[in-house]
Amino acid sequence: MTNQPAHKHSKKKKRAALYQTLWKWHFYAGLIFAPFLLILAVTGAVYLFKPQIETFLYSDYYQVTESGEEVSAAEQVQAAEAEYPSAVTTAFRPGESPTRSSEVKLQNGGDSLTVFVNPYSGETMGSLNDEDRIMDKIEEIHGELMAGTTGDRIVELAASWAVVLIGTGLYLWLPNRKKGPGGVWFPRLNKGKKIFRRDLHAVPAFWISAGMLFLIMTGLPWSGFWGTNFQNMATNTGEGYPPSIWTGSAPTSDIETKDIAEVPWAAETLDVPVSDIQGLTPVSINDVVQKAEQLDVHSSYSVYYPDTPEGVYTLSAFPPRAQDEATVHIDQYTGAVLANYQFDDYGWLGKTVALGITLHKGTQFGLFNQLLSLLICLGIILVVVSGFYLWLKKNPGHGIGAPKEMDNKSSKPFFVLLIVLGLLFPLAGMSLLIAFLIDLWIIRRVALLRRFFHEA
Repeated sequence: MTNQPAHKHSKKKKRAALYQTLWKWHFYAGLIFAPFLLILAVTGAVYLFKPQIETFLYSDYYQVTESGEEVSAAEQVQAAEAEYPSAVTTAFRPGESPTRSSEVKLQNGGDSLTVFVNPYSGETMGSLNDEDRIMDKIEEIHGELMAGTTGDRIVELAASWAVVLIGTGLYLWLPNRKKGPGGVWFPRLNKGKKIFRRDLHAVPAFWISAGMLFLIMTGLPWSGFWGTNFQNMATNTGEGYPPSIWTGSAPTSDIETKDIAEVPWAAETLDVPVSDIQGLTPVSINDVVQKAEQLDVHSSYSVYYPDTPEGVYTLSAFPPRAQDEATVHIDQYTGAVLANYQFDDYGWLGKTVALGITLHKGTQFGLFNQLLSLLICLGIILVVVSGFYLWLKKNPGHGIGAPKEMDNKSSKPFFVLLIVLGLLFPLAGMSLLIAFLIDLWIIRRVALLRRFFHEA
């Protein structure tokens, strides 16, 4: 009996040490990566409404009046080529509705252009340089901060560390549950400004944590490091692509479909078949469009032109719903379907990722999906801003005001968790190890740095 109070005291001390450790790393993760999460949330919120925004911005290019029969796809392409005689045609996209223009992609020197064509009159309606399209800029900021590979790695780091923020934040939120629902399920309005500031950060963070984690996990497959390794793992599970997608033997080409066309995630590593050269007269784009109609490919598809004598036409459908995705390779000389890869052919992992991507983009369930994702993005913005405001109010003005860490030996569960996260997210694991070593070997041993970083 006499040892019980000491045991309870030791247990309480361990919980306090773990709490301080989690608070410290939650603080560091937020201070470093919250600005990037803010950028991702703002750009993501805007990009959710890409269809509506582009329809408004480019209405003169997009909108046509339905009037009788459409001219052939070949005539539409020829009209665009006449505007730019020295350009090379790379893709054709029929309008997905009777009131939507067709698009012809051209490579004109160093510029990638989109020429819009009225499918009823065959007349061009103007052109856009793809680098000048506003939503493409938003997507580039969202995906790589307009900084190429370096930006991609930063975005991946921020997303991975956001998982640390969510996990540590939930633990910091949980101990307050014994104080009643206030401050846990809803902010307390009558406990003073200090409590309200804390609740304005913690309570919304709890409510959006699941949605935020979902957006992170469905966005990571696009990342350059984690996403590439995950995609390779998914491709090399031993199952490969089902034989049913091939007409004849599967190709031995080492060219992947993502190298020649923009296709759904599940088809990016699909090997590209080769055309059987029988003479040098490719089939018409009209034949390819007709084949797409016969295969009942979703109307959002694009046709990518072959760029080598043995290349293929590639049909790629990026529809709002994942279930309508399709990637089709067609022999450029015979018009034969060489591969037809659709959602029903995906393995369970491919289907899961495809659904996650359309949910992430806000297209799977239309406006409801957009509004729900917008709510999560707005919640992230609120949590980041309120967290920064909370830090400003608590910061003593000398250094950054980081929480002091107690005995590391009492925080073993935290380090086990970090090892697991490091294995799941290698970039986060490497950066976490570097940060831990800097903290252990430099910050804690230099008095000036110790005062600067450990004021609280």
